[in-house]
Amino acid sequence: MRPGASSTAKTAGATRVVVASFLDVAKLNQIIAVEKGVKSKAHQDLTAAHHGLQKAGLLAGISRTYQPKDEEGEQLPPESTLVQIKAEDVLRETAATLTRLFDVTATKDWANCAARADVSVDGRVLVSDVPVSYLLFLEKQLTDINTFVRKLPVLDASEAWTQDPSTDSWKTEPVRTLRTKKVPRNHVKAEATEKHPAQVEVYYEDIPIGYWTTVKFSGALPARRINELLDRVEKLQQAVKFAREEANGVDVTDQRVGDAVFGYLFG
Repeated sequence: MRPGASSTAKTAGATRVVVASFLDVAKLNQIIAVEKGVKSKAHQDLTAAHHGLQKAGLLAGISRTYQPKDEEGEQLPPESTLVQIKAEDVLRETAATLTRLFDVTATKDWANCAARADVSVDGRVLVSDVPVSYLLFLEKQLTDINTFVRKLPVLDASEAWTQDPSTDSWKTEPVRTLRTKKVPRNHVKAEATEKHPAQVEVYYEDIPIGYWTTVKFSGALPARRINELLDRVEKLQQAVKFAREEANGVDVTDQRVGDAVFGYLFG
């Protein structure tokens, strides 16, 4: 076995020990909490390995010795360059890094299949035995519904509204207002004389000619109704979050798929 291979094998073995201890967690939420970091580390290591293998100079080595033609010839020292990166070593290290990612993700996904909880509001079970993936869907949808409800149109608080069954909407009490018409009038400021005509000023007078009876209608909602809807949405949002936390508290069984995958790929 090459010297480099022995040390790398030990490194890979050490990494597998880390994986074993890392997966000795008991709950799904613990796996979820560290999964992002494991993904990031695996991506960084794989990128570094890829870039290293593109540097041909690090994979190349040489050894040269010089012998003069005769004893009187010039003596030159030997030259050598060691191989700094070995592709097989990189494969083993990459497999060890990705095995950790594959095992963590498998443990999470297998556990997600069994992670379920009831969604309960005020002691009433609305939906029972809900998978954690659907609980995540519900959380996102309820966030959008909350925004939707908050933007519902509200009845004008300055008016008194009652429901009108005939139009299935809200209406105000009839309000009667006067309709007027402007009629011109003459105001004599100075009577006519033999030398001057009369000075007359025209003005307009509002004369009642009828009445308007106005009833306002609206398809908006009372503030009370919107507040009730918001209260329901927020209660359900909390219930879904509690259910997700309960589902994510399920015990996990460590899944070891990385060795099988990379034993085939790089073995």
